[in-house]
Amino acid sequence: MNGALVWALVALGLWVLVVRRRSVAVALVTVQALVLAVSAVLASSADAGAAAALAVRAVALGTLLLVVVSRTREPRPLRAGVAPLARGGLAVAFALALTWLVPLTGLASVNAGRGALALIAFGAATAATRRATLFQVLGIVLAENGIALAALELPGGSSTVIEFGVAFDLTLVALVAAVFHERIFAEFGAGDSAALRSLRD
Repeated sequence: MNGALVWALVALGLWVLVVRRRSVAVALVTVQALVLAVSAVLASSADAGAAAALAVRAVALGTLLLVVVSRTREPRPLRAGVAPLARGGLAVAFALALTWLVPLTGLASVNAGRGALALIAFGAATAATRRATLFQVLGIVLAENGIALAALELPGGSSTVIEFGVAFDLTLVALVAAVFHERIFAEFGAGDSAALRSLRD
């Protein structure tokens, strides 16, 4: 895979981490998944099935999450506990630590392996540092995009059946998370995960 394309995917992931608006973050993750699908086709015609699975997943998740955003308008912006520049710095440091600690064996491209680890780090940082429940769902999707990038760079490509299975599983997880987000929003009037600390048995 082209190195510039890999780092474009990483830049989109970092942007999701620091952006404030939920709709922009959903659009960025959707564009990222579509770029992955296009890169799968450009890499090899044998990856057409994987590309189709990634494209279907991107459109389905993007549509689902945009519907959730439109149905749960926040009365005021939810501030994360960590400033955007600090979130970005922490995520980049985490990504660098992962690339230093995790051996990159078995992938066709070293750049793709580093990019995949960076996306996994950005996904974990998004889920850990954002209070908005929808951003926590987007963190899971970001990490899965990193795993998909690594799968595309396996020698011989990834199985179409596996790609469709993963796409279905991730969409199902996102659907369940979206239902929980709507329930939290209905109960507390905001999709703020910090509100869950007030719950007691």
